[in-house]
Amino acid sequence: MNYDEVVLGRRSIRAFQQRAVPRSVIEEVIALAIRAPSSMNTQPWHLHVLTGEPLDRIRAENTERMLNGVPPAKESRGIGSYEGDHRQRQIDIAVQLFEAMGIARDDKAKRQDWVLRGFRQFDAPVSIVVTYDKVLREGDIAQFDCGALVNALVNAAWSRGLGCVVNSQGIMHSSVVREHAQIPDDQVVMICVAMGYPDEAFPANAVVSRRRAVTEVASFVGFTESTT
Repeated sequence: MNYDEVVLGRRSIRAFQQRAVPRSVIEEVIALAIRAPSSMNTQPWHLHVLTGEPLDRIRAENTERMLNGVPPAKESRGIGSYEGDHRQRQIDIAVQLFEAMGIARDDKAKRQDWVLRGFRQFDAPVSIVVTYDKVLREGDIAQFDCGALVNALVNAAWSRGLGCVVNSQGIMHSSVVREHAQIPDDQVVMICVAMGYPDEAFPANAVVSRRRAVTEVASFVGFTESTT
């Protein structure tokens, strides 16, 4: 694939074939992803790649805590509930997904099942937990760098026939992830990326999120009509 094909073709994948992903392919993807830019080449990130029994234990404990009403305990900072335009865009993608899956507004059982899928990291065969060095926690740059890495990771995976979804539900209980992924105490759990070969028969996997136009996102200063 060329760059445009990767960027325009990539989708968030929420169901996967139960097919092992070779370690060699994951290593190829990571080798591309770590070329992402970082502040002054600090490269603050670490990737903990999970499959098999350790990942199953994280899924089980995440799900159990959610069903028992245990409050989330993430190490990465959130903002609570979105409002305004941000909330509307969140609703828009939820509507797209629920329409694709045939989940009615009042179908509480199917809606809860959807939430549980997220806590199980959508049953992906691989999860990559992204962490950064705790000594950098008080600033914002390390988190920015991790975002660049994750973007590179999901695009590199797509170029190798793998699908991903960036999944904060998977690290909602960071202590569970830390224990089973054997993450050192000097790292902060930032996010996880569920990865595997896409299940093309799963309706939500065909959903392409709507994006704002360039004219809504970007403002241009100092350009003239003749500038090319």
